[in-house]
Amino acid sequence: MGGVTSWPMSVPVVAGPGCEPIADGILREPVSAVSSLAFVVAGAVVVVGARRGARGQGAPRGTPGGRSPSLVGYGVLVAGIGLGSVAQHGPNPVWADLGHDLPLLATLAFITADAVADLIGRPRAWWWWALPSVALMPLLHAAPRAGDVSMDVAAAVTVAISLVRARVRPRLRRPIVWTVVLLAIGGLTSLVSDAGWPACMPGSVWQGHAVWHALTSVALVVLAAALGTQGSAPQHVDAPSEDEQW
Repeated sequence: MGGVTSWPMSVPVVAGPGCEPIADGILREPVSAVSSLAFVVAGAVVVVGARRGARGQGAPRGTPGGRSPSLVGYGVLVAGIGLGSVAQHGPNPVWADLGHDLPLLATLAFITADAVADLIGRPRAWWWWALPSVALMPLLHAAPRAGDVSMDVAAAVTVAISLVRARVRPRLRRPIVWTVVLLAIGGLTSLVSDAGWPACMPGSVWQGHAVWHALTSVALVVLAAALGTQGSAPQHVDAPSEDEQW
């Protein structure tokens, strides 16, 4: 196809489940593996922003290094999505499904817990998102397809509760709505680029799943502006309890 860069002839063009050719070596799906690093960059952006914001507001007592506990934890989870995705699209070890799905599920649970805490007017506790994530670990590892269904359900719940939050908290609407729009565009692009769909081009460097990686990582950074708030204002505490550290 004119104007489309193809894989070297030595690499067999065999479409994988996401359309990208499955290659030999440590990077089985090179474009998807490399694009997964966008989540690592996004996580770093969130953490750096959280630390700068905490310093600008005055670091709460009990917070090492002036970091914001809420967004630092969120940033670590976002970066974990990228590392797990690199493992799955790269060497694909036996634990790849768990490594890919667990940080993504934990991130969704974190966002949902943060929204619920805001809506009910209570501080978010770490176990609100950590316990459901840990409880689903055996399912994610032993039954990947069932795990995928649970991920879809978790994503739908997260989007729904976030939209409710946007309706109740007008000042948070912009980041939440932009997040949903970016996720929708990325998801649709990935769908129409999967194997058997019109935009699937196995021999091209264009891969819709890589676009999903990029747009989703941007969306998670945008969403950070709406997290850790209560009543549309940042939560300020003098001495965060153990439950509030993440």
